[in-house]
Amino acid sequence: VIIIFLFAMSAGFAARMLTAAVNGTIRLLPIYCVKTDKKKVAITFDAAWENTDTKELIEILDRYGARATFFIVGDWAKKYPDDVKALFNAGHQIANHSNTHAAFSSLSSDEVESEITLCNEKLAAITGLTPKYVRFPSGDYDNESIRAAEEMGLYVIQWSVDSLDYKGLTPERIKQRVLKSTKEGSIILFHTGVANTPAALETILSNLKGQGFSFVCVEELIYKNNYKIDHTGQQIQTSIDDN
Repeated sequence: VIIIFLFAMSAGFAARMLTAAVNGTIRLLPIYCVKTDKKKVAITFDAAWENTDTKELIEILDRYGARATFFIVGDWAKKYPDDVKALFNAGHQIANHSNTHAAFSSLSSDEVESEITLCNEKLAAITGLTPKYVRFPSGDYDNESIRAAEEMGLYVIQWSVDSLDYKGLTPERIKQRVLKSTKEGSIILFHTGVANTPAALETILSNLKGQGFSFVCVEELIYKNNYKIDHTGQQIQTSIDDN
């Protein structure tokens, strides 16, 4: 059973489509990927652990003309403010990954709001910009956490291609995983501070660029208005007056 439920967001979000399970419970989804015929993908990183490869990642991304989105934990930003500034100054998008890497499905709406707000404040203090995009730690969410984030005016971003780089995979295995699943509109997940990620990223970007792909930040990939999200998390434009 599909229920179309329209609602207006205070930040000017267009109506979105919600998909209901057979039992009638509405399930909200973040944006996993984007339906597009343009050969563009979003390279994203979660920054929650180390900062050992920040400079190297910036150099690799620059070689391939890639703008990436870094979802940064507030505690990481507080520990490594110079890295946040370096990423921002290199032209990459800085986004919210919670303040303490909490499990959002176990939090109340007020707690979700606090996690997002505190992280945004730390990032804005460094970059001068308040993020409008959030990724929940470990991809953990429920309806309440999505509602809370969207009511704050944020777009909730997941991923459609998981490199699993944090599991200690070899660069070749990471490359195989990513290239096998990447297509137009994919959102690809990597992590900072992981040993084999830079080497894998180099070969992945080289291969995808050879296929004609361009690399944009999430802000440039998703539709801001007039969209629906299907049952797989794919964002689909419902009119042609945006992006």
